[in-house]
Amino acid sequence: MRTRLRTPEANRSNALHAGAWWIWALGLAAAASRTTNPLLLGLLVGVAGYVVAARRTDAPWARSYGAFVKLGLLVIAVRVLFSVVLGSPIPGTHVLFALPEVPLPDWARGVRIGGRVSAEQVLFALYDGAKLATLLICVGAANALANPARLLKSLPGALYEAGVAVVVAMTFAPNMVADVVRLRTARRLRGRPTGGVKAIVQIGLPVLEGALERSVAVAASMDARGYGRTADVPPAVRRTTTVLTLGGLLGVCAGSYGLLAAAGASYGLPLLIAGLLAAMAGLRLGGRRSVRTRYRPDRWGPRSWLVAGSGAVVAVLMIRAGTYDPEALHPPVVPLTAPTLPLWPAASILIGLLPAFVAPVPPKESTP
Repeated sequence: MRTRLRTPEANRSNALHAGAWWIWALGLAAAASRTTNPLLLGLLVGVAGYVVAARRTDAPWARSYGAFVKLGLLVIAVRVLFSVVLGSPIPGTHVLFALPEVPLPDWARGVRIGGRVSAEQVLFALYDGAKLATLLICVGAANALANPARLLKSLPGALYEAGVAVVVAMTFAPNMVADVVRLRTARRLRGRPTGGVKAIVQIGLPVLEGALERSVAVAASMDARGYGRTADVPPAVRRTTTVLTLGGLLGVCAGSYGLLAAAGASYGLPLLIAGLLAAMAGLRLGGRRSVRTRYRPDRWGPRSWLVAGSGAVVAVLMIRAGTYDPEALHPPVVPLTAPTLPLWPAASILIGLLPAFVAPVPPKESTP
């Protein structure tokens, strides 16, 4: 009899590392930054949305994905509006309509407000806004899938203070969105309106009150856990840590620029590797100042490697596709042509669906 392999249900022993979700999402975001093809960008959004729908939990931060999608749509609308009002450097022959043009002085030559609006400039704005929206949606997928508390627990000791600030900032928006949804649902069940200025004011005050209560609770828990305590280390170690960390980060920036620039490809990879090693050594030494311990630290298992690797593979293949077929990744708007779906870049994006099949299944809520 043939047995069917099933993905196990997530628990404390086999839970996916939070960093794996972020690497996967950043890989999709890196792929989105290499193209303006709306078909490829839509495929990236579809991949991210499918994985989120298949593997997110019912935690408050997991409900923020919809807010990121709405923010992406708003970004597209604002980008198109700016192009219509302020013009665009893209020349166009297909005029859609004309707005009253505001006369500007000579020192503002090259800038216009109003005037003719062409189909080419609107299409260029749509492509550009869709790329930025896809980046935001990929980041929203990481926010919806990765547990911020577990991510903070996995940070090096040297980044613990900065990581706490980042985690608090990351959890504020999802919790606020969850509070708004909860209050609107309660008002709807009571037969009260959920729209209008009065309803917004009545919903906003409890949301701000809840945010203040959470801030006080976080501060109390941090104080109870001895947040901010550091160990005494020699001054030489502190100076060495600073030099290695800053020098390593500068090396990473210079190496990344060398890899992206055609003329600096020869020195980019060695400088990037040297910068990463120096930064890791600096973080290792900086961790001596931290006196905290970790209870049940998260470990990288085979499934974490598969999830993180799928995002990295998507980014690498998309960057590679941009070197041999740039026109497929950046469809022209002059002349007006319909974008086509390139086969190999689209197939590489589908690799990002791997977490939906290898990541542990979130536990289902027990019904009374």
